[in-house]
Amino acid sequence: MSAQQLSDLIRFARHNSSFYRDLYGSLPPHTDRLTDLPVVDQEAFWAANTLHDSRVLTGPLSEATVYKTGGTTGSPKFSVYTRDEWRTFVTSFGEGLVDTGLRPGHRVADLFYAGELYASFLFVLDSLAHAPVDNVRLPIGGGAPLESTIPTLRDLAAQVLAGTPTTLCRLAEQVVASGVRLDSVELLLFGGEALFDDQRRLLAAAFPGAEARSVGYASVDAGLLGRPVPGADARVHRAFTPYSVVEILDDSTDEPVTEPGRPGRVVVTSLFRRLMPIIRYPAGDRAEWTGTGPGHFRILGRAEEGVRVGPVSLYTQDAQDAVAAADTAGQVVGMQLVVRRWEGRDGLVLRLATAPGDERDTDRREFLARAVVAELETVRPLYPDSVRAGFVHPLSVEWARHRDLAVNPRSGKLVRVLDERPTA
Repeated sequence: MSAQQLSDLIRFARHNSSFYRDLYGSLPPHTDRLTDLPVVDQEAFWAANTLHDSRVLTGPLSEATVYKTGGTTGSPKFSVYTRDEWRTFVTSFGEGLVDTGLRPGHRVADLFYAGELYASFLFVLDSLAHAPVDNVRLPIGGGAPLESTIPTLRDLAAQVLAGTPTTLCRLAEQVVASGVRLDSVELLLFGGEALFDDQRRLLAAAFPGAEARSVGYASVDAGLLGRPVPGADARVHRAFTPYSVVEILDDSTDEPVTEPGRPGRVVVTSLFRRLMPIIRYPAGDRAEWTGTGPGHFRILGRAEEGVRVGPVSLYTQDAQDAVAAADTAGQVVGMQLVVRRWEGRDGLVLRLATAPGDERDTDRREFLARAVVAELETVRPLYPDSVRAGFVHPLSVEWARHRDLAVNPRSGKLVRVLDERPTA
């Protein structure tokens, strides 16, 4: 299925989807410009897109594959693709893999997660099968025990590892701890979540000859988002023209951002999906145009990835920056925000993971803990102010190994914010 004209897609959605018919009800019949259309409201979209009697779908669910997605709302929803739409999806994404450094004959281990209606393992495997360069696919999966994964990678001389940063880091930690050498690995393709500098240090320790690159930017709900752009910054991508249109919208006004360097939220329109139309759909991320090439944009992180601790709002990027500023020796290889409540007040714990062997140097860890807390309190002064007012508990640090960090059991992705407060 080829990409369709935007005007045709809008007319088709208005005529066949009651959700889009109602959303565009006040617009002139021949509206055909994206900027004249409202941005989809996530909550309304998923309330309408139920598994039975969906108001979003443009036809009966009689030929499709059903995948589970968290969307950008946290709880799993269902996203569907016809066989033609899926073929277009994986073929286009596969073409982008050449920009990651995939070479003819590369042996690629697919370490993404499979089963339970999750798409990433099948998606990457199919994308590799449709890539324009020959490759050898090793469908290991992210749920396989590390005790069997590492020998498999060694015996089959895997050259490319594809998985979430969390999966790759857990593998790297085990490689370092066991002293195994996987010298054939030369490319690490990450996707599904951001890769931070602390994680890069752990990956470099385990795979010193490998380069970490984005596998591409896509999601099962939003579809194709960004094709990797070769270069030093793995966050830079470009739209999968002509199969999708990426917009960056102002956070306050929803007006399109056109100038480079100005952040906004990512909104996508998929030009090849008709059964479940995606038109001006928020991807859940923030980005900025780079000005370095046509349609090049830099992903800046999740649109709303943070937590409320008492009266204080904190974002994961705040904590990540504080750790980066304080950890000049590169001890930290992973981080998680843990929110707890005791004695009638909220408290924030920074769970920091260190590389194997670092746990023995308690003096250095205590010094680093104090430095991280001081740095975070400097950038978020409302937190220490709230401590003095008795609203929240003081910030604290909890040390862990990378394998001890909590992950989503279905996707294997690191849970950046863990809320352990009891709920009624």
